[in-house]
Amino acid sequence: MRPVNSVYSSLGTTIFTVMSALAAEHGAINLGQGFPDDEGPGDVRAAAAKAILDGPNQYPPMMGTPTLRQAVAAANKRFYGLDVDWQQQVMVTSGATEALTDCLMALLNPGDEAIVLEPAYDCYRPIIEAAGAKVVAVPLAPPHWSLPHEKLEAAFSDRTKLIVLNTPMNPIGKVFTSAELETLAALIERHDAYAVCDEVYEHLVFSGHKHVPLMTLPGMAERCLRIGSAGKTFSLTGWKVGYVTGPAHLMEVVAKTHQFVTFTTAPALQAAVAYGLGKNDDYFASLASSLEAKRDRLAKGLKEAGFDVLPADGTYFISADFRPLLKNKKGFNGTDEEFCREITVKAKVAAIPLSAFYSSSDAPRHLARFCFCKQDAILNEASARLKAYAKGQTT
Repeated sequence: MRPVNSVYSSLGTTIFTVMSALAAEHGAINLGQGFPDDEGPGDVRAAAAKAILDGPNQYPPMMGTPTLRQAVAAANKRFYGLDVDWQQQVMVTSGATEALTDCLMALLNPGDEAIVLEPAYDCYRPIIEAAGAKVVAVPLAPPHWSLPHEKLEAAFSDRTKLIVLNTPMNPIGKVFTSAELETLAALIERHDAYAVCDEVYEHLVFSGHKHVPLMTLPGMAERCLRIGSAGKTFSLTGWKVGYVTGPAHLMEVVAKTHQFVTFTTAPALQAAVAYGLGKNDDYFASLASSLEAKRDRLAKGLKEAGFDVLPADGTYFISADFRPLLKNKKGFNGTDEEFCREITVKAKVAAIPLSAFYSSSDAPRHLARFCFCKQDAILNEASARLKAYAKGQTT
């Protein structure tokens, strides 16, 4: 029979599926997959329920409901000082992954190059390659994940169409600094490139850091597509409501891609997200502070178990170096994937090997990513299990 799509047919089972299945098999606490274990704000959920009953429940406009697009434009102004025309510069999508697909497919042609900073969210590469473009990976190095200026500059060429920028960054919790963003902006402008900005964790920033959209820098408003996520902002990941903000000349093409991907998104959920984006500042501050407290709780537990914990200034995730923990565990000399399998089976705590987010062979093999957007009791129990594992009290 004729071959199917070479990009997607070559993909294996994701590490998230593998580790989640292993966690279920062994009754482990799953700190691998990145979703909260609560149900999100009650008033936002109530707004969705009311909208379902009141209607309308038929196709909303392809670009999204005016109410939500206006709310997204207002949020851009409120949080970042961006003046956005909601009618020409905002589009609603069925989740941020769809938004990424729409943006990348709209911008890329076969033969183009797209720069991806690694470690990277796993959907970037297959979407880019399915569009016929080439991924040029630029790896960041632990523990501080600073932007490697020389490597980044070398990655740009006359074939560079765009760079994918994820800040705050999954899986490492890095928030790019203003100086790093200025470096990126200068390179993008010099090479007449675009930026697809994955900013789904924009309100999940800690330790006094501030999220700065690349779009706010001089010369960048005409070159950036900025992606947000109601799932992350309201801890409602199952709703799959995302949004794209960008210049009108790019949004026109992104919308044409969107119309043949999902076309539209549930109107009741759009109504509820519009309501949520209008919540007062206390909500957004408490969202960040509560997650920062969870980060600190898990970081403390990991340190007490013997891990060397790396900085995490945003997102749901924290990375830890497991080598110090293994000093007294003679006989284990494996990779990060083997370590994550071992603690899933023996400590009953699942994590994700950080090398899964790299495409290059020089990926670090001594780091595990843990998700901390869980209930405090779950984080405490996971920490206790890892401490027991470190002391050799598990089998």
